[in-house]
Amino acid sequence: MLLRVIKGLAKAGEETWRVDPSQVDSLPQSVEARTVEVFGERLSPVQVVQRILDDVRHRGDEAVRHYAHVLDGAPQDPAWQVEVPAERVARARDQVSAELVTALELSAARVEEFHRATARRSWVDLASGLGELVVPLERVGIYAPGGSATYPSTVLMTAIPARVAGVKEVVLSSPSSGKDGDPDPALLAAADIAGVDRVFRVGGVQAIGAMAFGTASVPKVDKICGPGNVFVTLAKQMVYGSVDIDGLYGPTETVIVADETANPAFCAADLLAQAEHDPLAAPILVTTSPALLGEVESVLESQIKGMERADMARASMEARGRAVLLDTMDDAIELANAIAPEHLCLMVEEPWHWAGKVTHAGGVFLGEFSPEVMGDYMAGPSHVMPTGGTARFNSALSVHHFLKTMPVVALKPADYPELARAAAVIARAEGMTGHARAVEIRLGPERGNGAKGGA
Repeated sequence: MLLRVIKGLAKAGEETWRVDPSQVDSLPQSVEARTVEVFGERLSPVQVVQRILDDVRHRGDEAVRHYAHVLDGAPQDPAWQVEVPAERVARARDQVSAELVTALELSAARVEEFHRATARRSWVDLASGLGELVVPLERVGIYAPGGSATYPSTVLMTAIPARVAGVKEVVLSSPSSGKDGDPDPALLAAADIAGVDRVFRVGGVQAIGAMAFGTASVPKVDKICGPGNVFVTLAKQMVYGSVDIDGLYGPTETVIVADETANPAFCAADLLAQAEHDPLAAPILVTTSPALLGEVESVLESQIKGMERADMARASMEARGRAVLLDTMDDAIELANAIAPEHLCLMVEEPWHWAGKVTHAGGVFLGEFSPEVMGDYMAGPSHVMPTGGTARFNSALSVHHFLKTMPVVALKPADYPELARAAAVIARAEGMTGHARAVEIRLGPERGNGAKGGA
């Protein structure tokens, strides 16, 4: 059986559902050997990341070029440019199929439409003299992973919300695809469609460091967004404070809550879609139907045989795949909220009814024709969503991540005396006599005849 079966809410509560992306103390043997080759000694993941960040901070482009060469295979040439020429990005659409360009453009339009509908606006209440200015960040850095797969969809899902927010400059960093020294043409085409301003052929920790600290070639950004491997995640964690970050992302997670009305073939396909991401991906089925559980298990075996990444999917299903059999739908929703998954799919008879009981999920997908995969590519909300239980306090990437707010205070002179006397009382209770004097001085003769109010 590909899924380990758990029966009952109590047993399910004993499971460890989460992978903390920043808590990794050891590396696979192949990665450890590569670490020794690059650094000349054994280092923990934290030590590797700290060393690269320190090097980029102090040596800038020289360090970026060094690590791009030894880690990503970039040319060992001082003349090698960190930035992809703008004309190269503009030509990328011609290097991919017209069908892909059309699909990316449709996705981009839907992402833009969704985020324009959710954008916040500045407001002012003249009666109270209070308001809030909502302003965009000036420069944002997007990280798009490379390696065994390329993700043009991630470029759309991160850059377009930033553009909708009004960010002045959006830069993208992604490792070379190894073909011509540039990121994959599909990724560059997505960057062009999304309106990315500049693209850098740099991956991994060195990309995060370059965007966080700035180099001669890579501008310092205000915020870094996008998923990555454990090294990228640790790097984002370490540079937080120098820049803002959107979150720390671990392996993908999907919880499918299904009742007896669900289509077992659909459930199996959705579980395998998540499993093919990563051996640590968590495909979880929660159901109240023993019959459905048996049918899903049967279909999984037949569906996995036709997958290009069958080995990856099987490793994920066997390591972290779970099927939880519960008595009631209330129990199923309770467990889903406790897991707080990246994706929660409700394959049930009345999904809207149960959606109102969901409190913790990165995204909620209702019914058989809203699979999570549509969220990955086409639905509209960003597919960059909180993992590892962080949906309890974090949200999917959105236009709001690229906006900051500044409260505005413009009190009326007529309202001032009452508020000032109360403020002075609080100030003196805190021992802040200077604060008290600053409000009280405006009540005395020094106030003068020309007092100006803000509203």
